Formats: sequence, C-alpha cells, structure tokens
Amino acid sequence: MPIMPEAAGPRARRPRTDAGAAWRGNGQLSARAARSTFPNPARRGLSVGIDIGGTKVAAGVVDVRGRILAEARRATPGQDARAVEEVIAELVRELSREYRIRSVGIGAAGWMDLSNSTVLFSPHLAWRNEPLRRNLEKLLRRRVTVVNDADAAAWAEWRFGAGRGESRLVCVTLGTGIGGAMIMGGRVERGRYGVAGEFGHQIIVPQGHRCECGNRGCWEQYASGNALGREARELAAANSPVAQAIIGAAPVDGSPITGALVTRLAMEGDPASRELVDDVGQWLGLGLANLAAALDPGTFVIGGGLSAAGELLLDPARRAFGRNLTGRGFRPAARIERAALGPEAGLIGAADLSRLLSRSGT
Repeated sequence: MPIMPEAAGPRARRPRTDAGAAWRGNGQLSARAARSTFPNPARRGLSVGIDIGGTKVAAGVVDVRGRILAEARRATPGQDARAVEEVIAELVRELSREYRIRSVGIGAAGWMDLSNSTVLFSPHLAWRNEPLRRNLEKLLRRRVTVVNDADAAAWAEWRFGAGRGESRLVCVTLGTGIGGAMIMGGRVERGRYGVAGEFGHQIIVPQGHRCECGNRGCWEQYASGNALGREARELAAANSPVAQAIIGAAPVDGSPITGALVTRLAMEGDPASRELVDDVGQWLGLGLANLAAALDPGTFVIGGGLSAAGELLLDPARRAFGRNLTGRGFRPAARIERAALGPEAGLIGAADLSRLLSRSGT
C-alpha cells in the first residue's frame, strides 16, 4: 500500500473477519475476566496498532474482533529515534480525528525489557536502551503499550488467525531473516530475560554461511528470504541454462535478485524458482523439527513475506519436518499452517494487547 499523504486522512476499510476467540490472558487476566471487559458491541473500544518497520510505519484502527477499520502509513524517517516517535504520534493523532481511540499499542522489532517499557536493542533502528513507552506517552498524553513485533503478530494469529484454539503455538516469520514468538497457555512466552523467539539464530550447519549476528550456519542463512535470493543470484551468476527466467526478470537497474522476486517467479510456474523455494522449504522443515524437539507445540504458523509461496514452501517443509522429527512414528506431530493475517498481523496484535492490558490496569 502506498504511503498516504497527510491531507488524505485515514483510509476507511470494510471489516474483514468476525473472528474473536476469548482471550486467556497475557499473564495478567483470566479468561473470565477478559470476557467480562467486553461490553455490548456498540460500546466496545477501539485501539490503534502501530507496526514499526525498517522502511515504513503502519498504523491501523482495530476493533475487539481484530478487524481493521482504517489505516495510515508513513515512511520510516531513517535511523533517528526521535523522528520515528514523532511519526508515530502523527499517525495516532490522524486516526484519532475520526475514531474514538481507547488505547495505543506499538509493535517494534527488537528486544524489550520485561516491563515492555524500554527497547534494549533494535536491529533496524538506532534504539539502544530507548525508553520508547515513556517518550510516546509524553507525546500522546495517553497510555501506550509497547511489545516486540513478532510477539504482537503471534498474538494476533492466536486470537484471530491460523492459531485460534491452539494451547501451544509457535509462530515463525520468514522475511529478511527469521523471527519468531510463542503463545503458551494463552500467554506470550518471552523467556527469562524477555528475548525468547530468536529462532533464526539456532546453528543448523556448523561452520556454514556467516550470519549478521556474528555466528556461522544460522537457520536464517538457509530458510529466509535472504537465503532464497542468495541462491538465485548464485545460479544466475553461473549463467545456468535453468536460470534464464530468473536472469530475464532481474531488475534492469542492477539491483540484486531478491527472495521476493524468486517467490513470484515460483508462483508463476518457473521450474528453477520452484526448485529453489523447495530447497528453502526443506531447510524450514528441518529447523521446525528442532523446535518441535525443544518446545513440543501443537501448531506452527508460518508468516512473513516468504510465506506468500504457500504450499510451494509448506509442502517440502512438512516432508522435511516428518523426516527429521524426533520420535517420528511414535508421537503426535505438530501442524504446519500458513499465517492468516498477512503483514497486518503485527499492528492487529499490538492493538489487541494494548486494549486488554489497559483494561486490566497493567
């Protein structure tokens, strides 16, 4: 979606879904208490969810059923933390002009402290020990909830999407790298220090490809959008006869071949691109088998840009998962499903968590 000019106002949307599983808590509310906070539909409060990305800041007005009623976006203003906070405030004010907003939730990439008040480290923005919640509450003069973006997306999928009804849910996000989050017993499981879910940095190939994290052989070097693009570039550089469709579709401005381009070609039927996606799917299944051995979830939900390949990716993932699952044949196996809410899951989850936590008084 293009960035909307300020004068245009928020873009109204028709509600998309009627999903609304009862919340079972985020370590704060019981299921009964959460249900009691929902009055009749005409009086239910609306929340704004914000998803902060490396290139854009997306905002949406979200109701208690997880439906987005209006959206607005801005370009992420570089690495300037103060400028990002000002953009967030602008988006909230814009949406508040037409909707009565009761709470604001922010989904940000990075590690949060356990109080969800400080961003300890963000890989895409210049945030180091950034008191994001305090700063935004000063700008907006209202309560703000800050959560990790992967946690927010997982919460949305559990509440309204592909993970509804699952008591132990693991979400894996395939984009530039691999992110993840867990919903266990109706709670976002963040680990002892608040940094759980860094699934992409399990070492899956000792002494393998170098990773930006400093290690070698991390899972995201084999099962991410970046990995898919790298493999396609190597095939194209060799001028392989099977790579002619990839070479022909390469950007004319010299930009690198990306995983998104290969995914599109695979969906259009290019055999080489499908083979590359299949390879990534097999690496995905192997990593999921490792996670199943450690976490034993009932369902894996796969999201992120690479999940657009659908069954082209998930079929080989399921096969590899079955081949590598510890105790295969003698234990139940987790389901592997594609995420249902797409790129808007983060802002939906952030909005929903802000509403529930503000009503609980935490």
